Amino acid sequence: QVQLVESGGGLVQAGDSLRLSCAASGRTFSGYTMAWFRQAPGKGREFVTAIRWSSGSTYYADAVKDRFTISRDNAKNTVYLQMDSLKPEDTAVYYCAARARYYTTYTATSTYDYWGQGTQVTVSS
Repeated sequence: QVQLVESGGGLVQAGDSLRLSCAASGRTFSGYTMAWFRQAPGKGREFVTAIRWSSGSTYYADAVKDRFTISRDNAKNTVYLQMDSLKPEDTAVYYCAARARYYTTYTATSTYDYWGQGTQVTVSS
């Protein structure tokens, strides 16, 4: 059974940095796509970034490009989200997601099979 456990959220000020972790367990993830989504109060779940575990290829939403970086540690089976230059509009619950199949889109929540419980990120102005 696949489990995704996020950690690292918190309260920071605008301009600060934060690193989220997603510890994955339950199977080998070499063929998987791992992603981060976020959901602000009253809004839908929004794609942030994704990484293909085997190749390391990455994909970013325009809103976070050049500020956020996704990476993975094969030995630890963990995916990271380094968030720099945080803005108040980055405030949301951040979710880790995983899928085994290949799709041409990375942004659709329906294409992901597994989700973590989420971690809150709050950026004050």
